[in-house]
Amino acid sequence: MSARYATAINCIDGRTQLPVIEWIRERCVVDYVDMINEAGVDRVVAEGVNKLLVKSIRRKVRISVDRHRSKLIAIVGHHDCVGNKADKSVHIAQIRAAISVIESWRYGVRVIGLWVDERWIVHETIV
Repeated sequence: MSARYATAINCIDGRTQLPVIEWIRERCVVDYVDMINEAGVDRVVAEGVNKLLVKSIRRKVRISVDRHRSKLIAIVGHHDCVGNKADKSVHIAQIRAAISVIESWRYGVRVIGLWVDERWIVHETIV
């Protein structure tokens, strides 16, 4: 049996890493989660202001999808983000916008949004 992968585009904040990996592994039935990390990444992808950074994230996602055959991409935002000091409602709007951006890359895989709350519990956002 070959390994099953998913991809998480997550913040660099170490508090979010394990909760996101565990949530994806349990609910999406995968063996491994490729992590692509950047500070305030929900805003970075949603707003696309730093085109070089978005291009780098997109290239890394492509590697995960092409080489590891990742079947899922999750974009993550979280409470108390130093790289994106917005309230939850703004983060959720950015996660939703980022989902649209990632879907426009046309990798042919499912794209979901995740929110990590103040207790480090992961919740799927509704588009």
